[in-house]
Amino acid sequence: MNDRIVVLEVSGLEALHLAGIVGQFRDLVVDAGREDDPAVARLMPDAYPDDEAASREFRRLTGADMLDRRAEDARTVLHTLGMDGAELDPASDPDSTIAVALGESEARAWMRTLSAVRLVLATRLGIQDDDEHRPGDARFGIYDWIGYRLDGLVAALDRRLDDPPATR
Repeated sequence: MNDRIVVLEVSGLEALHLAGIVGQFRDLVVDAGREDDPAVARLMPDAYPDDEAASREFRRLTGADMLDRRAEDARTVLHTLGMDGAELDPASDPDSTIAVALGESEARAWMRTLSAVRLVLATRLGIQDDDEHRPGDARFGIYDWIGYRLDGLVAALDRRLDDPPATR
């Protein structure tokens, strides 16, 4: 699927917000001093739910690599948005539309990053189930918006995979 491309269209304003959120996520997973943070802990699976000592050892041995991969995925998202290291300019045209072309590895990085961002937000907001919403709380809107973007990416990939090669 490396030759297959998925194109996402996002508004300039969405790209700015997404870059800001993904940048914060990248900073969170890069900061090694946050291993006791429940949101970071949620990003590292509990390999041995019935054995706390074994789980702790598993996280000790694999946690840094998992977080490094998440940080690299976040950098990929920022790069494909064209905002890796660039100053985010809120004065740029927020009504413009940006077409983001993704290959297979980039699309996977986007899916992993958006899913991980939702996990962090869910932990921060105390969400255990997607049905737990508090009307009027803008943070839940961000959680839903990231889910909407993730769902759109998955749907675009599904459509792309379902297209017969002759129509491409």
